[in-house]
Amino acid sequence: MVSVSSALSIINQHVAVLNSVVIPLERSLGYVLAEDIFAPISLPPFRQSAMDGYALRHGVLMDYVLVGECKAGDFKEYELVENQAVRIFTGARVPDQADTVIIQENIKIEGSRIQVQQVPKPFSNIRPMGEQVKKGELIAKKGAKINAAFIGFLAGFGLEEVLVNSKPKIALIVTGNELQGPGNPLKPGAVYETNGITIQNILAENGFSIESLVHVPDEERAIEEAIFNALAYDLVLISGGISVGDYDFVKAGLESNRVEEKFYKINQKPAKPIWFGKKDKSLVFALPGNPASMLMCMLVYVIPAVRKMVSGKALELNFKKGILNGQIENRFKKSLFLLAIEEDGIVEILEQQACSMLISFAQSNTLVYVDETLERIEFGGQVRYIPINRS
Repeated sequence: MVSVSSALSIINQHVAVLNSVVIPLERSLGYVLAEDIFAPISLPPFRQSAMDGYALRHGVLMDYVLVGECKAGDFKEYELVENQAVRIFTGARVPDQADTVIIQENIKIEGSRIQVQQVPKPFSNIRPMGEQVKKGELIAKKGAKINAAFIGFLAGFGLEEVLVNSKPKIALIVTGNELQGPGNPLKPGAVYETNGITIQNILAENGFSIESLVHVPDEERAIEEAIFNALAYDLVLISGGISVGDYDFVKAGLESNRVEEKFYKINQKPAKPIWFGKKDKSLVFALPGNPASMLMCMLVYVIPAVRKMVSGKALELNFKKGILNGQIENRFKKSLFLLAIEEDGIVEILEQQACSMLISFAQSNTLVYVDETLERIEFGGQVRYIPINRS
C-alpha cells in the first residue's frame, strides 16, 4: 500500500506524452499543440480601414473629389492626388496613396464631392500592416491547449492543419453481476449501473472519449478476455472487481495478461483498493466499484494522468486553501478525501460521505484533502481542497 503522494509520483513516472499527429484545424478543439507556430503572413496582411468613411491624403484641404470606392475584398489601386478621395468600408484595403480615413459621420456629401466637417490626425482609422502580428513572429507555443478563439486566430493565417499531441484511445471495462441497464424495472437483487455513464461523462467534460465500453460479469475467464482485448488501447479503465472478495477477479485477470503492477491500494479513505499498472504502451487503472470511490479516483488520479498524456505536464492536484467551518477528525491514519461546499473561502463538510453514495458528489463543489499525517483540523483551521463540479 502506498501513500497518496507516492501514488501520484508513480503515475507521473509512467505516463508519457502520446505521439503527435496532423489534424484539420477545424477538428482541433481541445487538443494540445505539439510544436511552436510562427506567423506565415502578417495580420492584417495589408493596410486596412478600421471604419466606414473616406480615404485621402491628409492635408489642409476641406473639399475633395470622389474618384472611386474600396470595399472589403477589392484590390484596386488609385493614384490619388492631393484633392482626391475614395469611399472606403471597414476591412477594405487602403490605397497606397492615402494615409488617413475620415469617418463618414464627419463628411458632407455633395454629388461627386465631399466636404470635411472635422479633420482627424494623420493616419487615423487605418490598421497598419502587421498591427496584430508580423510575419515570422511566434503566435502559438508548443503545449498550448486549443480553444475556439485559438482556432479562429489560426484560421486567420490560412492554416488548414495543425500538429497536435494525440488524444488517448480509451477502453472501459465495467464488471458486476448485479448491474442492470436503464429502461426496465429493477430486478430483485440488482442495481442500475452508474459507473460506466459517470466515467464516460467525466472524461467528456475534460475533452476525452471512450472508444470501447464492455460490461462483463464477475467471471474470471470473461474478465481475463476483456482485459486482453482492452490492452490494444492507450488507456484501460476497469470499474469494480479489484478488491479481495471471492468474486473479485480483476487482479487475477491483470496478472494472467502480464500487466506489470506499479502499485495496489492507496492509504486513503475512501477508495483504498485502486490498482495501477502498465503493459507495453498501455496504462491500466483498476478502480473501485463503489460509485463515490470510483469518481474520487477519476478526479484525483485518472484525469490528471490523461491530461499528462496529451500535454506532458506533471500530475498536480492544484490545491486551493480555505477555512473550515466545522471540525475534522482523522481516526484512520489515512489520507481523507471529503466532499464539501466552499463559498467565499469557507469550507463546510457534507454529512453523507459513504463510498457507495453519489448524492454528496452531486451536491458538492469541493473535494477536501486531509493528509494521513493529520489527526485533527479544528474549527477555523486551514484546509486544502480541489474545486469540482464547477463551470
